[in-house]
Amino acid sequence: MKELSPLGKKISHKRSYDPSQLFPIERVGARTSIGIEIPQFKGYDIWNSYEISWLNLKGKPEIALGRFVIPFDSKCIIESKSMKLYLNSFNQTRFKSFETVEETIKKDLSFASSSEVVVNIIMPENFNSETIENPKGECIDHLDIELNEYIITPEYLKTEGIVTNEKLYSNLLRTNCPVTDQPDWATILIEYSGKKIQRQSLLKYIVSFREHSGFHENCVETIYMDIMKKCNPEKLLVNARFTRRGGIDINPYRSNYDITLEDRRLVRQ
Repeated sequence: MKELSPLGKKISHKRSYDPSQLFPIERVGARTSIGIEIPQFKGYDIWNSYEISWLNLKGKPEIALGRFVIPFDSKCIIESKSMKLYLNSFNQTRFKSFETVEETIKKDLSFASSSEVVVNIIMPENFNSETIENPKGECIDHLDIELNEYIITPEYLKTEGIVTNEKLYSNLLRTNCPVTDQPDWATILIEYSGKKIQRQSLLKYIVSFREHSGFHENCVETIYMDIMKKCNPEKLLVNARFTRRGGIDINPYRSNYDITLEDRRLVRQ
């Protein structure tokens, strides 16, 4: 399997539809490394693609946006470079309709991830329904903190005596691609009920990811697990909205209660 991986390799783009471009990665390895045997959370990974194109039956190009929703309990995630290569393989392929494209992507992503993936192809006449919003809650980025090293440090997380409900966010999350070492930027949104999380401690913890290498989904699960272990909230939702790379943004969220988040693009995306 390793020799078939596109990770870190120069690969030419296929000029016609090719589902073999997709490269799945099992979730279990990254989860085991942070002590997750059976996930005690729920959620989805929401992917948005802004560079989808194909040919109609007369050879005229069509363009669209795509939204793909992969459940947290899928066996595999899909490596993002392979997703881009896969979507590029549609560019010179003729399809009867956007519905055919939608069904094709749904079939391929469901097979690759070993789960039921929801796929929506959004045509230009519906682009005006795609809005840009500001994050909900209070931003903690103005707080004065000091760090001398950037190693994930759950011990930074502290709680105060009072019980509260809060929606907090930070634009300062940066992680690094484990394949290319390129930076991945995100707004991290944390909503919880329980003992008040000391805000400076939360911001220091978020910034401590600055030199960490990990896939988006794994980073969100690490943050979720660390907050659960150190702060023990009754309810917790962790949602990262990563900026796009290669025409794709990935937005995982994890919670300990049932919730279906609407996909609301932020200004940085």
